[in-house]
Amino acid sequence: MRSSLRPLVRRVSSVVLVAAALLAAPHAVAVGTRNFTLNTLDDLKGGDLTGVALDSNGNVYAGLNLGSTPIPDATSVWSAVVLPDGAALLGTGSEGKIYRAVGGQVSVAATTGQMAVSSMAVAWNGDVIAGTFPEGKLYRLTGGKGSGEQAKVFAELPGAEDVWGLAYDEKAKVLYAATGPEGKLFRIDAAGKPQVYFDSDEPHLMSVAVGDDGSVYTGSNGKGLLYKLNGPGRASVLYDFDADDVKAIVVAPTAQGGAVYAIANKYSEPFAAPKRTKTGPPSPQPTRSSKPGKGQLVRFTREGVIEKLLSDDDTHYVSLGLGDDGAPYVGTGAEGRLHTVSENRVERVVADTEERQIGAFVLAGKRRFVATTDPAVFHEVRGVGGADAVWTSKVLDAGLRATFGRLTWRSDGALQLETRSGNTDAPDTTWSPWSAALAAPGDVKSPPARFVQIRARWNQEPKAVLREVSLSFVTDNARAVIRSISVKNQSKGTKPGVQASGGEAPKPSSSVQISWQVDNPDQDELRYRLWYRMEGQKPWRALLKAGEKVTRTEHTWDTTAMPEGEYRVLVEATDELSNPPDRVQKHSLESGVVLVDNTPPVFKSLALQGRRLRGEVVDGLGPVSRIEVSIAGSDEWRPLFPSDGVFDEPAEAFDADISAIVPAGSHLVAVRAYDSAGNVVTRDVDAR
Repeated sequence: MRSSLRPLVRRVSSVVLVAAALLAAPHAVAVGTRNFTLNTLDDLKGGDLTGVALDSNGNVYAGLNLGSTPIPDATSVWSAVVLPDGAALLGTGSEGKIYRAVGGQVSVAATTGQMAVSSMAVAWNGDVIAGTFPEGKLYRLTGGKGSGEQAKVFAELPGAEDVWGLAYDEKAKVLYAATGPEGKLFRIDAAGKPQVYFDSDEPHLMSVAVGDDGSVYTGSNGKGLLYKLNGPGRASVLYDFDADDVKAIVVAPTAQGGAVYAIANKYSEPFAAPKRTKTGPPSPQPTRSSKPGKGQLVRFTREGVIEKLLSDDDTHYVSLGLGDDGAPYVGTGAEGRLHTVSENRVERVVADTEERQIGAFVLAGKRRFVATTDPAVFHEVRGVGGADAVWTSKVLDAGLRATFGRLTWRSDGALQLETRSGNTDAPDTTWSPWSAALAAPGDVKSPPARFVQIRARWNQEPKAVLREVSLSFVTDNARAVIRSISVKNQSKGTKPGVQASGGEAPKPSSSVQISWQVDNPDQDELRYRLWYRMEGQKPWRALLKAGEKVTRTEHTWDTTAMPEGEYRVLVEATDELSNPPDRVQKHSLESGVVLVDNTPPVFKSLALQGRRLRGEVVDGLGPVSRIEVSIAGSDEWRPLFPSDGVFDEPAEAFDADISAIVPAGSHLVAVRAYDSAGNVVTRDVDAR
């Protein structure tokens, strides 16, 4: 197991936010025993994959066995080539050094004095050409040899500051260089003489590749265009990506079909080329900050048919190459992982490093390696599997303290599984040690805790395949708490309650809508019971009918048969549907005052003398909330104020001049009054 859990810690914030119920998808609510079940690529890739691979079918098996050799004085790896003698050359930043890796040792082959060696290619007679920034120079290492001293300048490219990609055409014996910031593709001969082969409208050409038939391809930054060159200055757009750049291109040999592979990325931040200074380290990649983007891998057949092979919304792709079997591999820009995809579209994660980016790799030929960034490390591929092959799950969150039960798994071949637990979302020294290994499904010995991890070892059978892991658990029974109760009297009009003057009068209803909010930390299925009592009385009486079961956080109370008055409602939440009797938890909360008023107010008096309207409205509970007047037959109601100017009592007198409302002549005047429950009464008087 690694001493560092950096990739896991980066994921932990999202793990904490995803409730355990999401991992136990068959259960909509928490009912007794639950399970963490991991059987998909997304489930299985969230943790640490030391020496193991996993695929999109949910299979975990032994992966690349990687060595680990730090590259001194380098922060990033930008490029790499393999020499005929098997040595690997690595182009690095921040001091623009070229390192030679062979026999488990890394040494400086040459220095450039630039910020980074951004690209390399093996060209004429095995010489290595290195492209750099920020001065757009090409350097030459004869035979790929170097003594650690300053490399010789081979060519300077007019107007170029950044050399992003190099590709050698073995047939034509020329070198191509993709550059910025003028978006030019240069063609350089053996004497180092450059000429502009293609001048694009893009600010940067980021990648270039040459097929064994002499076909030339280049990709841009800006609109994310993939070009095919048909001759000097002649290019056609092979594809316009919905992306910001075409980061890398590889052309398969004609014997393997001659397909063109490209990785393209879409970023969350604008492009920023390296600063034009030789002092201080550049960012590990020039295109973006450390924030990951979205990557895609596509393939174009020789007939030009496009097929998207991989896509990832969580990270961009940095490096691209083909394996011995012709399958494409991509290195990610976050979490330092190496992905591939088979012809039948099964995706695999074949390596997971501790570093942030896969800057370069070679997985074809006798010398295979992965070189990483942040920090810069050379990982030689030692083989597949090994005693150190370990799969570690992401941190699994039960939501509350849990007691863990049986750990089961499906596998082909013998594996050993272990667990550890703790109460912090990232494993630390407070977590329990890894448990004794289980060679067969059995009970977990890790102590109760909120979080748990599972790991599997391939030390018994290197060819074993892990297909599914499941861990049973039961959380502590946390009490559900009712936080608030809301009670509303319902009306049958367009809106509840008293309408504005001139609006349609509501039709009072005896229904009271009761709703409540509940904190349910363990997501148990809850049952609710309701009681009522009248103000001034002590006993609570059942509001629900015998045997009625309420599981929603709302209920309608029909108060038709209830005496008028002020009431309170008591709501109790119980988790009895999810727990045995000795574990049941309950909580209750009392509402505020609920007004039950199904009787409209009455006019104690009503008289009209001329255009002077006088009267008094009385309600049993009150207060009277509105008085309105209208000419009978008209829908234009006008408000009247009580004599004391405020509607706040069960009895309200009024005395108003309505001559502005009722014109001269004989009319039937309608007067209506509301109480606070929305009950309304209407009376008519003659106006002459």
